[in-house]
Amino acid sequence: MAVWAIGDLQGCYEEFRALLERLEFEPAHDRLWLTGDLVNRGPGSLAALRYVRSLGGAVSVVLGNHDLHLLAVANDGVAALRRGDTLEEVLRARDRDELLDWLLRLPLVHGDAALGAFMVHAGLPPQWSCADAAAYAAEVQAALVGAPRDFFAAMYGDEPDRWSPRLTGEARLRFTVNCLTRLRYCTADGRLLLAEKGPIGSTPRDALPWFRVPGRRSAATRILFGHWSALGYYDGEGVVSLDSGCVWGGALTAIRLDAAAAPVHQPCRGSLSAGAPDDY
Repeated sequence: MAVWAIGDLQGCYEEFRALLERLEFEPAHDRLWLTGDLVNRGPGSLAALRYVRSLGGAVSVVLGNHDLHLLAVANDGVAALRRGDTLEEVLRARDRDELLDWLLRLPLVHGDAALGAFMVHAGLPPQWSCADAAAYAAEVQAALVGAPRDFFAAMYGDEPDRWSPRLTGEARLRFTVNCLTRLRYCTADGRLLLAEKGPIGSTPRDALPWFRVPGRRSAATRILFGHWSALGYYDGEGVVSLDSGCVWGGALTAIRLDAAAAPVHQPCRGSLSAGAPDDY
């Protein structure tokens, strides 16, 4: 059995299937981890959702910000489609309800102690251990499944920008979602800098990649994440960045988790003609 982790698909279905062929992936006995953002910007969001869902227990997926945005748009108009969204095909699909219900119930984190790996779409604030992240993610998942319209109505926004165990209600849920699905940079004391999206070295001096904050409590565990296409593939400092920007003209990247192997990069077959990576 092989266990592979792959970065953000963002609707790049053809590249995804081509990459799986190169990996000789067999869902009957292999396992797959996906860092979220299955949909949006690329041309094959519906095909990607259908195929990943068909893999059943062979795949572990965490929700990304674009996945949550799709669910919010689909939830009786809580949110509107934005310029550059490519979600209409999903919203019009005959199996829309089944796909969205499956997506709604996905977790925000996934870990395996035997593999020594923990997966999240974006990042963790320095005050959290991986166990903390799993507990707070479970709170979000319960709210998301229990009252999705209320959840999505309060999801958007950048505040609060710093963790406190005294946070409650919508503020606590929003902070957790922002960390797990949008975070790239923060300050040394853990204040989220969600507006910063560029490559390392392009930001203000007080902006640190979340995984470089001194003393972060999650440092003992290898963390896999996507979301940060401007960073691209990166393996070091106890983390692996897997979003190599396929939808923006880069590649789709896979690494093997259960054995030593070189990463596999599947070049994109096309790219967006305009725009830049963003959060939603």
